[in-house]
Amino acid sequence: MSSSPSPTDWQARYEAADTPWDKGVAAPPLVDYLARHPMSGSILVPGCGRGHEVRALAAAPGARVTGLDLAPTAVEQARGASAGMTERPCFLEGDFLHPMPAEWGGPFDWIVEHTCFCAILPSERPAYARATAALLRPGGKLFAIFYMTPGHDDGPPFGSAPEELDGLFSPVFRLLEEWVPTTAFPGREGRERVRILERQ
Repeated sequence: MSSSPSPTDWQARYEAADTPWDKGVAAPPLVDYLARHPMSGSILVPGCGRGHEVRALAAAPGARVTGLDLAPTAVEQARGASAGMTERPCFLEGDFLHPMPAEWGGPFDWIVEHTCFCAILPSERPAYARATAALLRPGGKLFAIFYMTPGHDDGPPFGSAPEELDGLFSPVFRLLEEWVPTTAFPGREGRERVRILERQ
């Protein structure tokens, strides 16, 4: 009798097709933002999964997008789904919490966050903030769709609170914009917050 994969064994979950966070398309708040403000330059998407956000970003002229994921199967599937693109994005296997800027093509102009921060253990979040600072050039920006719902401790996803985000990022980052998105996947309405942070 087979057992379910561990909630944070990402490779096993992709092998078992146990990926309920994957909705088959890019996150609506990112799609809405890109319709008004296409991103260009070098962009990294940590925890990219099957690459939906990567492909949405890569559609803009001048965007050089790299997707990063721990799970080899996710990277393989992302590459397969992107095979028909004229400007094919790069997908790499790697651990965002242990950054390798030179090998990954950094430092980057943008990092785009969606479902990576909420998937790692809360105790690993300081390492996430340090990795973001290490991988962005000075003046580079973090576009983050944070999953909120404070007190949601039995994740993943693990919830966040504005005060926690302030404490993690404010030493190195300046908050440029913040809003609650008006579009979201079903079940996530009102539970997400978008922040754009600039690396100092």
